[in-house]
Amino acid sequence: MIKPWIEAMRLRTLPVSIAGVITAVGFALHDRVFQWLPALLCLLFAVLAQIASNFANEYYDYRDGLDRAGREGPRRGVTEGDITPGAMKRATYAVLALACVIGLSLIYWGGWWLLPAGIVIALGAIAYSAGPYPLSRHGLGEVAVMFFFGIIPVNLTYYIQADAFTMSVLLGSVAIGLMGANVLLVNNYRDADDDASVGKNTLAVLLGRRTALALYLLNGILAGVLMIRLVAPVITILYILAHCCLWNFMRTHRGAALNPILGMTAMLMFVYSVAFAIAVA
Repeated sequence: MIKPWIEAMRLRTLPVSIAGVITAVGFALHDRVFQWLPALLCLLFAVLAQIASNFANEYYDYRDGLDRAGREGPRRGVTEGDITPGAMKRATYAVLALACVIGLSLIYWGGWWLLPAGIVIALGAIAYSAGPYPLSRHGLGEVAVMFFFGIIPVNLTYYIQADAFTMSVLLGSVAIGLMGANVLLVNNYRDADDDASVGKNTLAVLLGRRTALALYLLNGILAGVLMIRLVAPVITILYILAHCCLWNFMRTHRGAALNPILGMTAMLMFVYSVAFAIAVA
């Protein structure tokens, strides 16, 4: 069946990986260094790496008894019996291998030093959920997202096109990373009770709901502050207003009612990255 696999990809969260590449493309267009082919390959690599990470999260959380049937979040195919654990594990590493093949092609533009960077990204996709110290279970998931979906992809995608790093791109990458971290924070805020009951110490579990909610608000505002000098202020102000509306909804809802906010947070990040790229081009 195809539907369980589509659900396992977590399509509502994929704008997180797309937004980082689009932001880098915006910077490249502004600096007149845009190259469509390496940018497209970066996009494919980023999306496949995120899908592999999502598959790994589903498999390893099931294997370690951290997911339960009937959870408040989206349906988990392995936990519900729609996908066998073996099939999910094979799919995880097959998708990751495909991402690595695409990543190897980027060496043509960026040089051989991209190889260790690619290895770190591939390991990070798995280390989020597995290994001796799974990042998602020790309050480091949001930090990982900030680096692997913000700082690293924005800077590397720009570098591969421009053969340079700039402070503006670095600031933009931190802003995108904060937005991406908020997507995971919504997920962990929603699942805090379930996660705490099985010993999964996400950041929301460690901080508590009130502090996690405040962090969500702060991340979005700080991201806007970092970007406001790089793009027309009205775009950033509109982003901050929309972000505050999502925060207010989170503040007054719990459980499955927060599922739409996860997708909306990811989509807000995506829309902002597109608006940014158009505005600065």
